[in-house]
Amino acid sequence: MIEKLTAEAIDPALKLRYGRAKSAAELDRTAEALEGNGFVVRRATNAAEAKEIVLSLIPEGAEVAQGASLTLQVTGVTEAIEASERYKPVRPRIWAMDRQKQADEIRRLAAAPDVMLGSVHAVTQTGSLMAASMSGSQLGPYASGAGRVILVVGAQKIVANLEEGLRRINEYALVLEDARAQQAYGVHSGVNKVLIVNREIIPGRITVVLVDEVIGF
Repeated sequence: MIEKLTAEAIDPALKLRYGRAKSAAELDRTAEALEGNGFVVRRATNAAEAKEIVLSLIPEGAEVAQGASLTLQVTGVTEAIEASERYKPVRPRIWAMDRQKQADEIRRLAAAPDVMLGSVHAVTQTGSLMAASMSGSQLGPYASGAGRVILVVGAQKIVANLEEGLRRINEYALVLEDARAQQAYGVHSGVNKVLIVNREIIPGRITVVLVDEVIGF
């Protein structure tokens, strides 16, 4: 699916700039910077290894939430969480609820899970995480609502700095996400809210699973 969307929606020059895996040196430098900013970093060589790492980090019985994420789908994390009896997945519970009558309950359930899974759209070589969203539903848990956050990040998402991160979000990730949203839901996406996490002050709260290959947008 991502190859089809890329071919149809993205200029080849942008794909070359923002869609290719970065070098081993850039990955190492970024991992070191993330650790210096209070994030736990786990390295994975591929999607299968990333999935194993994510599942190993989630305590049995934990309430686990996740937003719409191509990265989690590609790695198989979404299916594993929602099919497993080891965890308490939040998404199926929310889908079964009445969005009109139970709106407040849905909001509270999604805002503060034990574990929040997801990804980001850019990671700077100075160790900052950048995530954009149309609704912002995943950004609150990322920032402070969730007890623990586990983010799976492909090697193509590394950028030099915050300025380049914003360009990657607006020029590349948005185009692909907009195409995906139209295909899946019949609506356009948008960069309505952007979260930048420069440092995590709670030890062990945010883990970044940095993957050596291209995964997601």
